[in-house]
Amino acid sequence: MPLPALLTQHIARRPQRIALLQHIAEQGSITRAAKAAGISYKAAWDAIDELNNLASRPLVERSTGGRGGGGARLSAEGERVLRLYQRLQALQAQFLEAAEDSGDLDLLGRLMLRTSARNQLQGQVSGLRREGRHDRVSLALGGGLEIEALITHDSTDRLELTLGTTVVALLKAGWVQLLGDEDKVEVGSNCLTAVVEDVLTDEQGPCEVRLALGNGQTLCAFAQAQWLARQKVTTGNRVRVQFKPSHVLLGVPV
Repeated sequence: MPLPALLTQHIARRPQRIALLQHIAEQGSITRAAKAAGISYKAAWDAIDELNNLASRPLVERSTGGRGGGGARLSAEGERVLRLYQRLQALQAQFLEAAEDSGDLDLLGRLMLRTSARNQLQGQVSGLRREGRHDRVSLALGGGLEIEALITHDSTDRLELTLGTTVVALLKAGWVQLLGDEDKVEVGSNCLTAVVEDVLTDEQGPCEVRLALGNGQTLCAFAQAQWLARQKVTTGNRVRVQFKPSHVLLGVPV
């Protein structure tokens, strides 16, 4: 089965993240793999979350055991991606030899886009509906999950969106709001149910909450420690999150 175009492009642009898979395969632990790669535990999970969200199936499977104590291994899909990465390394060497001058590489670098959005969810356009100056785009994320984005007509045309188009939904962590048991969903907002995977505390700001969706993709949200304590939110809890369709940015492969 071919890899999704978005994941293939990501491999080409961010080989250091794919190389992390090799360390996981060798170490059997996110903590040890992060150390071997020379990055933090948090940075390692950021990379894994992004890769898992862009892949058709999760690349890394995490076992229980608590933060830093659990094991991790590559899924069958992760092993396949790792083999692809090794083949891409050989192709990359051939490409560098074929580049006509160093300016070619600078140009390609400018054409590749990185984003500050923590959440990147891959899906397919399942609906397009005009609403005044905007289009409401329904996205099927897989596993029965669906969200909506609100973009301009020009954006729909520029991205050439049609039913079935594969896109990545970009969503900043600060736009994802956790809901308490008594909180009502804001009318028109996206609402998803997720399981808390981890809560990372920060003495200088809100806590980072990692959330697992039912389809294997993940979300990252921020919440104040006091609010989490009042709601008794801990690892393993099921929670609801909401975010506005207007906060969902869309991207397509180029």
